[in-house]
Amino acid sequence: MSALHPGYFTEGLDADPELAAAIRGEIARQQDGIELIASENLVSRLVLEAQGSVLTNKTVEGPAYGRYYGGAEFADAVEALALERAKRLFGCRFANVQPHSGSNANAGVFFGLLGLGDAILSMDVAAGGHISHGHPATLTGRDYRIVRYGVSRATELVELDELHDLALAERPRMIVAGGSAYARALDFSALRGIADEVGAYLMVDMAHVAGLVATGLYPHPFPHAHVVTTTTYKSLRGARGGLILWNDEALSRGIDGGVFPGVQGSVMLHAVAGKAACLGEALRPEFRAYNEAVLENARALAARLAGHGLRIVSGGTDCGLMLVDLAAQGVTGDVAAKALERAGLAVNKNQIPFDPRPPEAPSGLRLSSNAGTARGFGTGEFEAVADWIADIVSAPGDDALIAATRATVREMCARFPIYA
Repeated sequence: MSALHPGYFTEGLDADPELAAAIRGEIARQQDGIELIASENLVSRLVLEAQGSVLTNKTVEGPAYGRYYGGAEFADAVEALALERAKRLFGCRFANVQPHSGSNANAGVFFGLLGLGDAILSMDVAAGGHISHGHPATLTGRDYRIVRYGVSRATELVELDELHDLALAERPRMIVAGGSAYARALDFSALRGIADEVGAYLMVDMAHVAGLVATGLYPHPFPHAHVVTTTTYKSLRGARGGLILWNDEALSRGIDGGVFPGVQGSVMLHAVAGKAACLGEALRPEFRAYNEAVLENARALAARLAGHGLRIVSGGTDCGLMLVDLAAQGVTGDVAAKALERAGLAVNKNQIPFDPRPPEAPSGLRLSSNAGTARGFGTGEFEAVADWIADIVSAPGDDALIAATRATVREMCARFPIYA
């Protein structure tokens, strides 16, 4: 006699009203609000179905076709498909699609290619870098000697001469390029030259620009980078997780071993299926059109905000994200973000370079055009968004203004439904 309750294999979400209410509330929030957070996007129904598939029932460890568990025929097929698509999309020889996140991808590379205590030269978080590149609060920051480079106070751009001098003085084993709040293009060829001069690996974390890289709209890290990492859920519009890409077979054992068993165990096959789905979508011609619109919309948003007197850090953007300095408006990022959220505009507070304020109450906001573009917004919609942001950051305590904006946001969102 089965110990399972009747309907165990057939009940849906309605069997758990509390959970159902939370998930349906999130669906409504996404439908009725505008997502401007650079770390988020809107996936297709294909990705949702792949990631919610019965692959969640299967446990495997090790590489495809070399598992430690039996019954992996279709698991191997899914991972092999994701690997083939990743290599084709980014024009590289080798890939690892198993990392559970971008941070795991980075950790796997560090573990596989470096020794404990080796020096890593990476962008300071305060200048736009990512915490997984060596923030003191992370394992990376504890286990390696982290040397931080920043940006010019005058231009808010990476100064290659200063980075070069720092590399010569510190002799890092790895140089990390890319960050989570740096909006301008990087010179990967010059960075590789510096890395070669000091005998370092060059790792590029392209998490925020991978979709643009894949479609030729942002400088490609290859052939300059030794290894490239990315997430799949930002500009690639896919499942949450990470990828590692490289070309030199001599690095394969270190990188693959750095992921498993180095920093993680079993493969999340349902997530790998979601990655395969989004990578397949990214190989379609319409994905380039999407990314062209991302750039056009981001530049329209930045220009309109600047027209309202909000300063855009570094003067503009070369990708889908931007940093906005609120100092002239006399409001901090945390206050502005809370007011904007009440109006249906989801943003995140963010420090700006040389910010005199702490991370909890910084001087800036980070914005992105990725998710709005995914639901069909054009430059007109993003210019309207800029108008609403400018109004609210100028009067974050105006409840009537926030309520009126919230109603207008809902009206716009109703014209661009998701998961209808």
